[in-house]
Amino acid sequence: MSVLLRVVLDQLITQTDPDLATASRELTHALVQAAPSGCEVGALVPSGAHELDLPGVAEVRRLGMGRRELAAAWQLGVTAGTGGGLIHSPTLLAPLGRHDRVNDHDQTVVTLWDLLPWEQPEELPRPAQMWFKAMLKRARKHADAVVVPTHAMAQRLAEIVDVGGRVRVIAGAAPAGFAVPVDAVGRRRTLSVPEGVIVLVGDAAPSAALQTGFRAIAGSGADLPIVVVDAREGQEPAIVEYAEAAGIPARRVHVRVDLVKARGVEQFDDEHVPASMDRNARRSQRPAWWPCRQFQTTSALVWDCTGSDLSLSDPSSTGCRLSSSAPSAACTDRGRCRWRPTCTSRFHPS
Repeated sequence: MSVLLRVVLDQLITQTDPDLATASRELTHALVQAAPSGCEVGALVPSGAHELDLPGVAEVRRLGMGRRELAAAWQLGVTAGTGGGLIHSPTLLAPLGRHDRVNDHDQTVVTLWDLLPWEQPEELPRPAQMWFKAMLKRARKHADAVVVPTHAMAQRLAEIVDVGGRVRVIAGAAPAGFAVPVDAVGRRRTLSVPEGVIVLVGDAAPSAALQTGFRAIAGSGADLPIVVVDAREGQEPAIVEYAEAAGIPARRVHVRVDLVKARGVEQFDDEHVPASMDRNARRSQRPAWWPCRQFQTTSALVWDCTGSDLSLSDPSSTGCRLSSSAPSAACTDRGRCRWRPTCTSRFHPS
């Protein structure tokens, strides 16, 4: 009799976040590839028009509710119809209820990618805050394990809720095959991305702290174009204002909303950005490891800071020049930087 591990793949039916959709797809593909003899991988999905197309998935159980209704039901602990067994969710959305791990061998594992509802609650609608907090309470009671991407996040989670020894730190990774494409130059031209740029990752939200990034670039004296990715449509004027307030002329700032749109349509159209980068400065109070992993995959220089300031060095120098208030900044160029190649104190590979 084979063992079936079912993965909750709501993001592949009703996508709410392109990063979560990619993580869900990549995780399932890896589980299929690594499944030992006698083990199979299945899927739990909400109802919806999209068909699940994942080679190697042995069983797909389509539930009788859409994603929104399913999220509301599971928040209340209504898990009828999902069945037992081994269930893994790449997000916090999971059928968390009482189960017998010892006798029935039921296990449910959830994943928590960030702590935005607790650290920057003003950036989420109140219903979303309530949902996340309710699901974390259910995870505290019923989850057999809670996966987080960094040790720093595990420590912060312990301050919010006591899940005992059930936290597992498993760092994320860039998607399989993520690399600078052979047509990188053509893609950059199509999207009007210059050659030799500084990239800032973030949007106009306060937690993204782009103002600090712009101030650091202005203070470094670097006279390179600046590309801002992961911004949302309509935020361009606000981001340009941040740059001008730091003394950077608007002509140097390229806010690329279209890169974010592309990520939801095809396999990471922002792969071409690292190919044109002179350096990357990730300044954010939010977890930075998503873009850090991607940029590191392409051997790009990465600075990241969770302090109140960030100071960039000239890329031709022999080391990273750090301000005293930014002890967690780091550089991924092993040849030039004496600091361990990791993104921040928030980003510790397991």
